[in-house]
Amino acid sequence: MQLADPCGVPWVRLVLAVSIDGRLAPPEGGAAQLGGDGDRHALEQSLVWADACLIGAGTLRAHECTCLIRDPQLQQSRVVEGRPPQPAAVVVSHQADFPQHWRFFQQPLRRWLLAPSAPLQGFEQWVPLAQTWTERLQALASHGIQRLVLLGGAGLVADMLRADVVDELQLTLVPALLGGEHSWVPADQRVMPAALARQGAWVFEGTESLGGEEVLVRYRRQRD
Repeated sequence: MQLADPCGVPWVRLVLAVSIDGRLAPPEGGAAQLGGDGDRHALEQSLVWADACLIGAGTLRAHECTCLIRDPQLQQSRVVEGRPPQPAAVVVSHQADFPQHWRFFQQPLRRWLLAPSAPLQGFEQWVPLAQTWTERLQALASHGIQRLVLLGGAGLVADMLRADVVDELQLTLVPALLGGEHSWVPADQRVMPAALARQGAWVFEGTESLGGEEVLVRYRRQRD
């Protein structure tokens, strides 16, 4: 089981379901509805593993909730280990206030906010939005988070990939061609670090058939 590295940052696992042309949503946008029962189970297993999940403010606004472990046996496996039934949800946002009627604020989990200022209400823990992603992750580690699942959205994923702080990719390939602009790595003008493109940067960890023609693929970041 991966833990925080010697530099004091959590192990970050990116978990996404994407179409076979690399899209998160149809061309018109909106909340993604990709992935079947097998993908859902794989997601829940990652949530069991995690101390917290990381979501962007845009993703929270689109869904008004976050992913939960639904399987009671998986919840119980966390409790047996002395952990809460659900991992904490850490929202990354440049603002501190969200509508309190969202279902997110009734979900049975701990709510944290990574933002420039402290939240008005609804969050149990606030972590300042520091200068770099390494500093932000170090702050989360200081609060006991060693294993972090990154759930998106695409902008947050791209920022963390550019900072080279993603340690593992868990991608479910869904048999659909969606087209459009909503790739899981946005095609903007900011380039990725050259280290992410070099031979050997990502180590293949295996695949798993999830049923429904879906395939889960895992890669691990190989660091020097």
